[in-house]
Amino acid sequence: MSRRPIAPTVAETGPSPTAGPLRSETAGSLRMIWVTFRRVGIHCWPDAPEGTHYLRHPHRHVFHFRVWIEVFHGDREVEFHAFLRWIEGLYDDGMLQLGSRSCEMLADELYASIAGAYGGREVWIEVSEDGENGCCVRYLSRERHCGDGRKP
Repeated sequence: MSRRPIAPTVAETGPSPTAGPLRSETAGSLRMIWVTFRRVGIHCWPDAPEGTHYLRHPHRHVFHFRVWIEVFHGDREVEFHAFLRWIEGLYDDGMLQLGSRSCEMLADELYASIAGAYGGREVWIEVSEDGENGCCVRYLSRERHCGDGRKP
């Protein structure tokens, strides 16, 4: 990630006239939207154990990302296309040079950017190598993490 675009705000996308009623009618629910994208990248695992020694050398993958983000009502509070464009803008258009970073590390880095722009929301991030093997990390909102609204 090299540049940090500004995430679209509710002011830019417009408030929803149904935000209040939808939120109150669905109290206790978790409403999420998701987007997907792919980036080609090169990485390695210098400390790979025997049996997977080939991972010690730089190798290419198509990294598949799926990102879920909590929304607070059902009328495009975070609009799919704007959210996707913003996330894709976090990455250069070229091949990702990832060094020894893992799928889990990529998820953590992406979450840090999302949390900075869309704080206070539950976010789930899935990252896989070539759509075959990967991780899913769930970053809980403060409210769900503590169970009583206290900050963790």
